[in-house]
Amino acid sequence: MSEQKRPATRADEIRQAIEKDIFQGVLRPGTRLDEESLAARFGLSRTPVREAILQLVYSGLVVKKPRQGAVVAPLDLHRMVQMFEVMSEIEGLCARYAARRMSPDEKARLAELHGRAASLCESRELDEYYAVNRAFHDAIYDGSHNEVLQDMARSLFARLAPYRRYQLNHPHRVEGSFAEHGEVVAAISAADPDRAQAAMRKHVTIQADIFAEFVSIMS
Repeated sequence: MSEQKRPATRADEIRQAIEKDIFQGVLRPGTRLDEESLAARFGLSRTPVREAILQLVYSGLVVKKPRQGAVVAPLDLHRMVQMFEVMSEIEGLCARYAARRMSPDEKARLAELHGRAASLCESRELDEYYAVNRAFHDAIYDGSHNEVLQDMARSLFARLAPYRRYQLNHPHRVEGSFAEHGEVVAAISAADPDRAQAAMRKHVTIQADIFAEFVSIMS
């Protein structure tokens, strides 16, 4: 488990800017993403733009079409909710096993991450909060001590990352996220697998509900 987050690359920054434009309706479904225009917009070469587009394709926000190239995909709310349903079960299992298997040092690390998020929540530094949030979930995956489950959780987390990041913009959502994390930490610290699983499932389900509300407002 890494102690520090991976530094954001130029491609990450471009991807996040495009994600924001998609979720805010600036880039509508069917809009073509032209590499040359995007490179000019960000003052960069086409290489990080191309990498950012590939990341967006992987998450499902962008699709590649013959003769059109990369275009903004329709937001498939039904599929997104299904992905969150699976994610809630996978992360719930991770939390369950973490409550049973985490070492004292791993529990201390989880509590430290939660404490680090407190000031970021209060100051609403959403990008920084999301980075710690991701490390928090990653620590729980590691704490499950089940490599198959870890691989599944990380793969699906990567697919849902744009949605999970953007729902933090909802009013008071970051405060809710922090409180839900607190419930998970308390259950894992108490070695209560049933409570840990239920708390994590609740946390992920709320994320899905919040993002679905965002999409319905946008539509």
